[in-house]
Amino acid sequence: MLEEILNIQENAELLHSESEIDLAIKAMAQKINSQLQDKNPIILCVMNGGVVVTGKLLPLLSIPCTFDSINASRYGNETSGGQIKWIQTPESVLNDRCVLIVDDILDEGLTLEAIIDYCKQQGASSIYTAVLMNKKLEHKKPVKADFVALEVENRYLFGYGMDYKGYLRNAAGIYACKE
Repeated sequence: MLEEILNIQENAELLHSESEIDLAIKAMAQKINSQLQDKNPIILCVMNGGVVVTGKLLPLLSIPCTFDSINASRYGNETSGGQIKWIQTPESVLNDRCVLIVDDILDEGLTLEAIIDYCKQQGASSIYTAVLMNKKLEHKKPVKADFVALEVENRYLFGYGMDYKGYLRNAAGIYACKE
């Protein structure tokens, strides 16, 4: 497995450098600060992929907010999605609260759709979504992110929280696997 990971890493194409990503997250934070300034949101980090973008985003938010996390996955350590597996739900009470869901990528949108539905079922008064990457697909997605840092073509990505078979989340940039 390690040989495969090293090969993927060595042959990947850098799409966005760390400095480009940080600028995009800063611009997204300004939009969030403006739009949610009077909402008192719970920032809901989607684990594990959303941990890097959320960690970069939180210090840039000047609005009053609280923090929690949720973990629902379709991928596990695989490269294609299956059924949604609920690993962790928030400790916070979402009833009558504004929720800002933060994730690494809006790909097919099925996991984000399930998380939004969960927040609705818990009585959230309003729900917003922020993603580091929005993957451009040729078909319509079931959800659209309210805040997007970067757009990307339909390629398999890793870095900045996104993984390849559980590895490479720690890559300091966004990379595409070679076709």
